[in-house]
Amino acid sequence: MISVKNVTKKFDDFTALDDLSIEIESGSAYGLLGSNGAGKSTLLRLLAGIYRQDSGTLLIDGQPIYDNPSVKQRIYYVGDDTQQYSDMTPDEIRDMCKVFYPNFSEEKYEKLISAIGLPRNKKMSKFSKGMKRQASVICGLASNTEILLLDEAFDGLDPTMRITVRKMLIESMADSNATVIISSHNLGEIEQLCDAVGLIHKGKVVFDRELDCIKESIHKIQASFDEPVGADDIDGAEILDIKTIGSVQTFIAKGDAEQIKALMIEKGAKFCDIIPLTLDEIFIYEMEGQGYDSTDIDR
Repeated sequence: MISVKNVTKKFDDFTALDDLSIEIESGSAYGLLGSNGAGKSTLLRLLAGIYRQDSGTLLIDGQPIYDNPSVKQRIYYVGDDTQQYSDMTPDEIRDMCKVFYPNFSEEKYEKLISAIGLPRNKKMSKFSKGMKRQASVICGLASNTEILLLDEAFDGLDPTMRITVRKMLIESMADSNATVIISSHNLGEIEQLCDAVGLIHKGKVVFDRELDCIKESIHKIQASFDEPVGADDIDGAEILDIKTIGSVQTFIAKGDAEQIKALMIEKGAKFCDIIPLTLDEIFIYEMEGQGYDSTDIDR
């Protein structure tokens, strides 16, 4: 269990995290979302024990992280800085990891680096951004830690590389039951990989929930009535948005989808269909429902 309670972190007069609290279950895949400067990287560096919080607590199974080698040995952090280890080759990074991580699997390292086809004795400074990212993720997966922190793991990867890295992560999560925290701007990647998501905006948590619960709580429904209806006409449903094109209306509603559909049919809908929302759409309506401007967040 990773527990973050009332954590604040400042850099001079800039507040990167502001009384932030989240909990992440052991063995889960957690997606950390937010715009540049929202606080995602700061949170991951705190969880990696690189930074120390100004106030609040960060605990892994009840133990503090900062300046605690026995806990930090359970964590591998892949940062968003592709200059990391620039003077080292992948094999040299492997050798370093073997010193710090007792469960490092040379067999997994060999399998992954062979599958990717990375030049193992070439300095990282000569690699493309995507190749650097691949090498870092490979060493992280081969270290076999209980917790893997990935800051913008898919940044700089072309579509083929994205598929390869995603496949590596999925297979590793299935094999080791590790807790994986992934920060990303790409909601599609998060949707495919993660069980739960947290959205951070200006150092605060906008929401933090299991992905299935989010998807079950908000719906897009298309219906047609003899005369267009308004939100107040569908008594018993929480309507967030209505768009009307010709005789067809599209509703964004919160609650039980089948109950909302039944209410619309009772109101005289000639047809009523539930259409899956994308994660992007869900976040827009969730944010606007909580009083945030969704255009202020990169997606």
